[in-house]
Amino acid sequence: MALLPILLMPDPRLRAACAPVDAFDARLKQLADDMLDTMYAAPGRGLAGPQVGAMIRLFVMDTTWKEGRPNPLVFINPVIKNSHGTAINTEGCLSIPDRTVRIERPDVVHLAWRDLAGRACEGFFEGIAATCVQHERDHLDGVLCIDYPDLPEETS
Repeated sequence: MALLPILLMPDPRLRAACAPVDAFDARLKQLADDMLDTMYAAPGRGLAGPQVGAMIRLFVMDTTWKEGRPNPLVFINPVIKNSHGTAINTEGCLSIPDRTVRIERPDVVHLAWRDLAGRACEGFFEGIAATCVQHERDHLDGVLCIDYPDLPEETS
């Protein structure tokens, strides 16, 4: 287990677009394992390659582990194929500690990606998992949650 240093704003690598992964090897598997360990220790629900200085299209996430139901996932070269619905959620980012933003995003996302063996995968993500997929996928293009309008809290 190796914990990786998490880059913090304003590190310029957080604003860079990442390269596609083309080598599905033991080094990639080790990086994904280290990223999961780092994410859990942070403690976060997702972590993208550029957040640890790995400038490749890779992110990890686990949106249920904090409720005692671990489900670690690894996404390589992810592409959002379709999305629909809307939801407003408060998002934080491990690279921007102590700051949250309320963002409106699609509530359902159809994602295509490669697994660690290079196999093609597809799946649908809803709710917090859809938010996390979009947040981490944004990192791969140098987009941060603070780039979206911060919506005001609703008042009644």
